[in-house]
Amino acid sequence: METLSFDASALKKFVHENELAEMQAMVTAADRQLRDGTGAGADFRDWLHLPTEYDKAEFARIKQAAKKIQADSEVLVVIGIGGSYLGARMAIDFLHDSFYQAQAPADRKQPLVLFAGNSLSSSYLADLLRLIGDRDFSVNVISKSGTTTEPSIAFRVFRQRLEAKYGEAGANARIYATTDRQRGALKTEADAAGWETFVIPDGVGGRFSVLTAVGLLPIAVSGADIDQLMAGAAKAAATYTDPDLTTNAAYRYAAYRNILYRKGYTTELLENYEPNMTMLAEWWKQLAGESEGKDQKGIYPSSANFTTDLHSLGQYIQEGRRNLMETVVKLTEPNHNLPVPSAKSDLDGLKYLEGKEIDWVNTQAYRAVVAAHTAGGVPVMTVNIAKEDEFTLGYLIYYFEVAMAISGYLNGINPFNQPGVEAYKTNMFGLLGKPGYEAIGQQLKKEIND
Repeated sequence: METLSFDASALKKFVHENELAEMQAMVTAADRQLRDGTGAGADFRDWLHLPTEYDKAEFARIKQAAKKIQADSEVLVVIGIGGSYLGARMAIDFLHDSFYQAQAPADRKQPLVLFAGNSLSSSYLADLLRLIGDRDFSVNVISKSGTTTEPSIAFRVFRQRLEAKYGEAGANARIYATTDRQRGALKTEADAAGWETFVIPDGVGGRFSVLTAVGLLPIAVSGADIDQLMAGAAKAAATYTDPDLTTNAAYRYAAYRNILYRKGYTTELLENYEPNMTMLAEWWKQLAGESEGKDQKGIYPSSANFTTDLHSLGQYIQEGRRNLMETVVKLTEPNHNLPVPSAKSDLDGLKYLEGKEIDWVNTQAYRAVVAAHTAGGVPVMTVNIAKEDEFTLGYLIYYFEVAMAISGYLNGINPFNQPGVEAYKTNMFGLLGKPGYEAIGQQLKKEIND
């Protein structure tokens, strides 16, 4: 089958035949804003051509650094938050064995890639230090500024461990900084200490950065083929250029979700039927939420893992408030397939399934859920993907990125900024007593005490 296909056939009772065509003029205008740079946030569109116009020399250095880490480390600790870790975490889960982290080193063959700096949990950091133990490890710290609280704290912790284990010079040889090309605290420190550095491009926002060094270095260290990842993205970039909704599946997805949003379906659940796609939804939630949630507008991004969550969220989806739409990422060819075993008795009532492939059962569950939810008043769209490999993932990443950009413009917003992210930081700095934020802290403490 083709790498990706979009199925909106279950929307017939929710969207009239004429409605998609009536979106064409708006979609064409949104495409022009995106391609010509006339829309808001035009300075952050470099991801559009990233699959083909990336820095080839840096790409080669990424692969060289990955080989060095694979040779001298059993663990790579990736320190970052938001777009600085979600893409890599998603890709590694998507591309590897479901129990990749539990595999013995000989079976995994490549370093264990673990993540820190994405929370302020001291227990998490302590547990991670204990897990690493005396094993050889390296650190990839990812931050545009170098002053974001969560990764900065984590980096201090793991840099201290590196220096205690290897000495200052040895630690410096095991630190890789992915940061701004020219400025910022992390860039300044990296240059002074001689760390190998990689660039977060100025024109690529964090949630669009998985196909830069931000994602590529950890993904390569895990043993995945980043050449194929970029090839898949390049294929998608070439495919989704014509704004014609009859041929452009990414734009069609953007159009349908906006049609549904205007009808009151304000929450979108991204769903899967494969547990190792859980982090795909987490990555997608940042992509959708930061791109669309502003000016008191936007589709709320949520997720569910099926069939697991049918036994917890299924009741609400079927009969709760009718403000939900669903988008399923459905895998056509699983990495492995097993038959339902035969048994001496039929106490579990499964005799009728004996010999059937479990993935076939999974697919029938998906079809049953679509039918039930559609009948219950929940619109369902499906993104079919061929397999879980690097080419397909690169293609899928670009598909969602370009769809969210178009979707944002359709809703009259800047899909490339995130002004609301700073609000909590200002309050947090005040409560922490950061210099310059004392007055804010005093006011907040008064409000809390009152």
